[in-house]
Amino acid sequence: MKNWTTTKGTQLIRVLSGAGNAYLILSGEKNILVDTGLSSSQGRLNKNIHQIMDDKGRVDTLVLTHSHYDHCQGAFSIKERYGSAIVMGQAEARYAEQGYTPLPRGTFWLSHWLTSLGNRMGSKRFGYKPFIPDHLIAADQTLDQQNTGIQIIQTSGHTEGSLSVVVDQEIALVGDAIFGIFPNSIYPPFADDRPALLESWEKLLKTSCRVFLPGHGKAISREMLQKKYDKIRGKFSAHASR
Repeated sequence: MKNWTTTKGTQLIRVLSGAGNAYLILSGEKNILVDTGLSSSQGRLNKNIHQIMDDKGRVDTLVLTHSHYDHCQGAFSIKERYGSAIVMGQAEARYAEQGYTPLPRGTFWLSHWLTSLGNRMGSKRFGYKPFIPDHLIAADQTLDQQNTGIQIIQTSGHTEGSLSVVVDQEIALVGDAIFGIFPNSIYPPFADDRPALLESWEKLLKTSCRVFLPGHGKAISREMLQKKYDKIRGKFSAHASR
């Protein structure tokens, strides 16, 4: 399990990888899980969590970067198993309670076709067990008033209610705002609002974070994010000036 540690000693561990990443943040007396992956990965997720914290450990808080099935399919079972408080974006609470979030628009022709096909399949293929979130995020805030080192910021674009978790202003867990799968691209293949996504990249760059941990794939450096942001912003500007 790959891990990162901030200069303040906060530890981040990738407890799930493959189809989707999940991260455990060990911060003082609080254990925070970010995303859960697919329901088929829950056995592996629980095993990795127990390996770190032993059977006496508990997940105090589950933060969902957004409500797509591959990030929250295990939310109900995590809450049931650990008594975790679920935190998510207010704009997506209605989806959690119905157990299905429509797939976002594709950002190029193939992903656009896949979205159309996927949304025809609907909840039978891309649903999850409904759950009731405990805390809804409608504005940027610290996760815990006693620990101001962990901030939840809104980073819409992939979905309306997408969130990122900023840890000690050094590392950000960004869900699907950035992808770490493709060799020379970090742009998500799916996004409901592309201008909002670019604004979220700008917002992430305004933090002091040097590392960005995505929901899929490998870590992204600040230099890479800045380079791709500048390139895409230039394309947007050129298009707007025509």
